Amino acid sequence: MDSTTFIALAEPNRLRIVELLLEGPLTVGDIADGLGLRQPQASKHLRVLLDAGLVEVQAVANRRNYKLRLEPFQELDTWLETYRSIWDERFEALENYLKKLRNKENKQN
Repeated sequence: MDSTTFIALAEPNRLRIVELLLEGPLTVGDIADGLGLRQPQASKHLRVLLDAGLVEVQAVANRRNYKLRLEPFQELDTWLETYRSIWDERFEALENYLKKLRNKENKQN
């Protein structure tokens, strides 16, 4: 897993841009309006996402539409899958422990 993905997504505005792009392609102006940023700020964040390979640009007439690239997010999901099973086991153990505590508490009352 490339750390560039994490670095790009660590900044809150870039993560919000990714969330906006889940709905479909948007222009820089649409993104800036959606986040309450000025267009140059949105462009800088989009440049980082573009350099990280998380988004791509499509030219449509005189507009540039940004859209998410699926592949990096699939790679991230595959990488996270390893950790999901570990956390599932830990959450299950925690749930069992809490049930025991509740049962013990109920017996005392």
